[in-house]
Amino acid sequence: MQDQNPPPANTKQYIGIGELARQSGCKPETVRYYEGIGLLPSAPRNEGNQRRYTATAIRRLTFIRHARDFGFSVEAVRELLQMADHPTMPCEEVDTLAKRHLAEVEARLARLTAVRDELTRMIHQCEGGNIGHCHIIDVLSDHRLCHQAGPHGGADVLR
Repeated sequence: MQDQNPPPANTKQYIGIGELARQSGCKPETVRYYEGIGLLPSAPRNEGNQRRYTATAIRRLTFIRHARDFGFSVEAVRELLQMADHPTMPCEEVDTLAKRHLAEVEARLARLTAVRDELTRMIHQCEGGNIGHCHIIDVLSDHRLCHQAGPHGGADVLR
């Protein structure tokens, strides 16, 4: 089965998936994943059925990887890409999306700070000895010994 838009006979401007992955800082599996979910357009294939990519794909994949490094969700990256594909539109929506993400990051930081403070307190209050008298085990077993009344949310923010 032949893919649409086969690369022209002069394929010097085209690179394979391994080179695309190397240049963008991703793994080939990640490239395939992003193609599969539609963030990266399906690449044309050569006669040997190998994907062939252009500089446009390198820029787009680098954008995706960098946005993901900033913690943007896949759906937010999809929105950002849609906006980036329309360079003449105002960037108000991009600003709104980035501000919303910043608020989420700040909330996660606050939860992580609370977790760090509680762990530090538990460790400093532990006097050593044996497990039967370990303050850390006691606090983990009884939430009432924590300074924070509600859930810490550490497992949620560490993912």
